[in-house]
This record gives sequence, structure tokens and C-alpha cells, in this order.
Amino acid sequence: MALTHRSAGKGNYERMEFLGDSLVNMVCAELLFKTQASATEGELTRLRSNLVDEASLAAFARDLKLGEFLILGSGELKSGGHRRDSILADTFEALCAAIYLDHGLAAMRVLLEPMLLGALPVALEKAQSKDGKTQLQEWLQDKGRILPTYTLLETFGLEHNREFLVQCDIGATDKFQAMESTGRGSSLRRAEQAAAAAMLQALKQNMSLKMAGRKNSILLKKYPC
Repeated sequence: MALTHRSAGKGNYERMEFLGDSLVNMVCAELLFKTQASATEGELTRLRSNLVDEASLAAFARDLKLGEFLILGSGELKSGGHRRDSILADTFEALCAAIYLDHGLAAMRVLLEPMLLGALPVALEKAQSKDGKTQLQEWLQDKGRILPTYTLLETFGLEHNREFLVQCDIGATDKFQAMESTGRGSSLRRAEQAAAAAMLQALKQNMSLKMAGRKNSILLKKYPC
């Protein structure tokens, strides 16, 4: 049933795909929670998205050569459905559900976890390649802070050799003070990216200092001079 596409009639994998989707996401989330101890919620979400997107699941299906065993209707067979990412990804999820139903969660992990771990380095690389503005926005969203605004402060140089100076601002709230940073670049976009990267670095340093201050405060209370 897990290998039977709906084009082949009843008794296909659609219901099993529904279950498999949740199972794959759960196993992936738990694996990332255990292996990526320093990752934030936003980083974990992005990693999971990279690991279990359609292209990744289709690649897992190809590793198992599932396309060779698919049961397709004549139309899908002629149009090359056994090579299509969407069908292969759905089939892989259905297969995970079938293993779970027949043999339990532990057996499904035996299949799925090595594949996820094998794909993890590429997912980590993709996550780290996010541009500065995206990283800053996700960090701020994760911390419940106001999103940044960008202002062009100045333009330098001749038309063929311009340089832009941009300011990044984060407004104050009842919990957080306002912050600003600047960045330069050969285009407005690059200047904004530089300002965002500077802001993210400042925010992380600020958080580290606060954490160190809290630890020192606790130590002083425990061991007063």
C-alpha cells in the first residue's frame, strides 16, 4: 500500500503519507533537539525544514530506489511519475508510516535516523549561509523583539564607484533598550547586510555580558566577600 500511488486506484498511500509526514517531522525534531544543543528554536525549525523538505525526502527515496517499486496508473507511468520529486517524497513518508504500523517506532528510526544524520552537514551549511538580514530577523523573532529598520545615512564616491552607509535600528520596549549599528557596502543591499551583521554581533555580545553578570551576581550572593 505504501508504494501504491492514487493513480493506480484504491488502496493507495494517501492516508499513510498523512501519518508518515508527522512521524518524519517528529523523529527529525527529536534528533535535532538531541544533537544541536546550542541551537535556538528558530535555528532548529530551519534545520528541520531543510532536512525534511520535498527535495530531501525525494533524495532519501532515490537512495532506497523506491521509484523502481512504485505502483502507478498508466498515465503517471507514461509521464515518468516514478522520477518525480513530489511522488517520491510522498512515497518515502508512506513507507515510514508502514514500517511504524508494522514494526513500531524503533524500527522506523533504524531507517530514518541514519539518513537524517547523513544529510545534516548539508542542512547545517545551508542554514549558516543565510544572509545577515535574515539571520538578524530570525534571531529577533526568536527573542520576541521588535524587527529592525534600515536607513540610508550617506552615499560616498563617484557614480561608478559608490559606497553606501546604512544604519540599522531596533526600537526600545519595556524589556529592551533601543540599539543601532551601521554598515558600509558597494550597494545598498550589501550595506544593509553589513549593518544587520554588526547588529546581530552586538546583540549576542550584549546577551553574553548579561549572562556573565547574572552568574557573577549569583556567585556573590552564594559566596559574599
